[in-house]
Amino acid sequence: MTLSLCIVGAGAAGVAAAYGLRDERVAVTVLEKSRGVCGRAATRRRDGRRYDHGTSHLPVADSRVSSLVDALGDEGRIDVEAPVWTLGPDGSVVDDDPEPVRRVAWEAGMTQLAKRTLARTEAAVERETRVRAIDRDERGWRVSDEEGGSWGPFDALLLTPPAPQTASLLAATGWSSERAMRLREVVGSVSYRGAQSVVLGYDRPLDRPWFGLRAATADQPVRWVSRESAKPGHVPQGEALLVVQMGDEWARDHEDDPLDTVAPAVAERVATALDEPRLAEPSWTDDQRWRYAKPNGGPPHDAVQVGEEDGLYLAGDWVAGEGRVDAALCAGFDAAERIAH
Repeated sequence: MTLSLCIVGAGAAGVAAAYGLRDERVAVTVLEKSRGVCGRAATRRRDGRRYDHGTSHLPVADSRVSSLVDALGDEGRIDVEAPVWTLGPDGSVVDDDPEPVRRVAWEAGMTQLAKRTLARTEAAVERETRVRAIDRDERGWRVSDEEGGSWGPFDALLLTPPAPQTASLLAATGWSSERAMRLREVVGSVSYRGAQSVVLGYDRPLDRPWFGLRAATADQPVRWVSRESAKPGHVPQGEALLVVQMGDEWARDHEDDPLDTVAPAVAERVATALDEPRLAEPSWTDDQRWRYAKPNGGPPHDAVQVGEEDGLYLAGDWVAGEGRVDAALCAGFDAAERIAH
């Protein structure tokens, strides 16, 4: 007998779950609100440039993530050889690599992670389908979208959006049981921090031995800097492109500031840190802001699983309590294992 499963969200957790079930007797339907896939592992294009303005790379430490990366093939894959160094609280750059793991990306951008993963499944993927409500009756789970469409019934349902959005779906369901109330309480207790990335483009190259700079402490204004030219296929020769991810407090204080105010302040900080005055005047800029980027810890695992007796599963980086793409992949793999068994 084939199990029918609906996965809400084609981010890293959702695609990992679909991939983990590829050899099981499970018919998978993925509903994704956006035109693209892979959530914050997103890529933009601009005048022949590509830049990953969310997740800059995939750390490969978990064995399942490693197996997935190998299965996706080496065509267009980048094994980032340049190290990640530390950006100190005083703005100094320290020559070390505090987390020396394998790091991969793709010439066509980080969205390839989800695109290639889904291509190795038989999942039916419906893009631009924003789920409005979920419900359960004697035939199984049903899903309604904002355009009036109805999906189902499904034997099982996997929700992968950020916890606040998942909590909203749980609040909008007609599924009523003691487990439903407990699950709403648990998911609703997970809070999030926002995030902001500022992109700085230059018409001259920037030669540095590192791929990324990671802040030494959580309270620094600049949390991460990636040098996109370290990834072949991203930046035309003779140019430089930096993606700067700001710290939590800075992003919160400037969340409503326009780009033309934010970018000069960020560029000045980067120029000072790298002791490169010209970086204070980028040729062009861009940015992206996320409301739900980093969970403030995760709920107990046994609490997240209270709906599984009724065929309701949850996954996402918030389940692991870490806003990282590899954590989201692992949460998706974990959910697939429970669904299959």
